Amino acid sequence: MIDKLPDHSEQPRLLLVDDDATFCMVLEQAMAKRGFDIFVAHDLEGGIDLAEKVEPEFAVIDLRIGYESGLSLVKRLVELDGNTRIVMLTGYASIATAVEAIKLGATHYLTKPADADEIVAALHKDSGDDSVEIKDKPLSVKRLEWEHLQKVLIEHDGNISAAARALGMHRRTLQRKLEKRPVKD
Repeated sequence: MIDKLPDHSEQPRLLLVDDDATFCMVLEQAMAKRGFDIFVAHDLEGGIDLAEKVEPEFAVIDLRIGYESGLSLVKRLVELDGNTRIVMLTGYASIATAVEAIKLGATHYLTKPADADEIVAALHKDSGDDSVEIKDKPLSVKRLEWEHLQKVLIEHDGNISAAARALGMHRRTLQRKLEKRPVKD
């Protein structure tokens, strides 16, 4: 579903694609106050259609859009215009998805909740930050398991059945494990 059609204003165009309508409404208002012309879609197909029509300079894409991956939208946006500044936003962060998002052309990767100022900063960030804090302890076993499941799922192009077969587990078990939020370390 597309909330708004292009109007070709002088403000920089920002594409926001997330299946959470309330989150989109709040972020749309906050980003409009920061000088962006916002275009919102709540599904992958709507995001692609809108991107082709609007040709955004900036994009904020959710990693998980319903049962689809926002990574495919990152790839499509880069194909349309390699200069589009893309932030991948997710409540399901993992090392595997962060690496893939950056490889596909995302400018930055943020975990939810992220506020509008953090998103704007990420959209304009041109280089890495060598002052990022390094954790004192290794990841927990539960977090490592979650990371591994994400990696295998990506290796199988998001196909849960194929990933479950590769992991030697039942598809429903894998789905249940993937629905849980990652363990914080």
